[in-house]
Amino acid sequence: MDLRRIRHFVVLAETLNFHRAAERLHIAQPALSVSIQKLEAELDITLFSRDARGVTLTAAGRAALAEARLILFHGGQLSEVARAASCGTGGVLRIGFVGSATLALLPRLVSRFHADYPGVELVLRESTSVRIMQMLDEEALDVGLVRTPLLRRANAEQLQLEHDQFVAALPRAHPLAGEGPMPLAGLAQERFVMYAPDEGSGLHSAAMMACQLAGFLPRVRQEAIQIQTVLALVESGLGVGLVPSIVKRWPSAGIVYRPFTDFPLAASIGLALVHRPGLESQAAHRFRELAEREFPLGTVADGTGCAGLTHPVP
Repeated sequence: MDLRRIRHFVVLAETLNFHRAAERLHIAQPALSVSIQKLEAELDITLFSRDARGVTLTAAGRAALAEARLILFHGGQLSEVARAASCGTGGVLRIGFVGSATLALLPRLVSRFHADYPGVELVLRESTSVRIMQMLDEEALDVGLVRTPLLRRANAEQLQLEHDQFVAALPRAHPLAGEGPMPLAGLAQERFVMYAPDEGSGLHSAAMMACQLAGFLPRVRQEAIQIQTVLALVESGLGVGLVPSIVKRWPSAGIVYRPFTDFPLAASIGLALVHRPGLESQAAHRFRELAEREFPLGTVADGTGCAGLTHPVP
């Protein structure tokens, strides 16, 4: 249905005068008459009664007027929504994130993005890095905040936001639960709570590489998908774990964290934003630009409350 004809109908219904309605619409009177006739033909009803004294609304016309005004309102809303989405100030932005992104990165980005673009509806979905990459491929997400290294890049591009290293997570009663740095090889005889190789493939690969570079293969007692689950199992006494240093900012009564004196840079980890360059919406583009400003060249998360500050990255 032509919104222009609906508008012509509403204005004529409000003025009940073809001449005044045509002036308000800035069109010729014959053109308005033709427009109303075409609308009546399309609806197969008579909207106006015409006589020598002018025009009046029929019963059908009076019933249609309220709905016509709603159509015009929603038509205007549709235009505004589409315009806002096209320039990134409206619409929906679907963000996938790993659980550890909530420690600092996600709240900072979401709060600032919402402040700058309140018209964009944010849909947040927690998952694993592997599943987030799959959902990007399936176009079920617009951007993702994932753990690196990524073993599956697919069609997404990666923007490194944060660099980090593993620290040892030990039950508080463990003999090695002292203070200060320790050699990674000191864990060679321990049983590990390790990341699952399928759902936690990036962290699993980095942790296994770190242990191998330290001269041993870890003895895996339990596997977990999420970092928080690793911590819970460590606290339960089921083994030791390697976790990102940023978790030190939220201490646990049952866990001791110890950095390493010799952690291999080749096994470094971090957080990254992933997106689809060929299918990026304007809202996703603005979110990525914000992430680049807030975390320039990848910041260092050292677990001391300084995540988000820019440091040289080795």
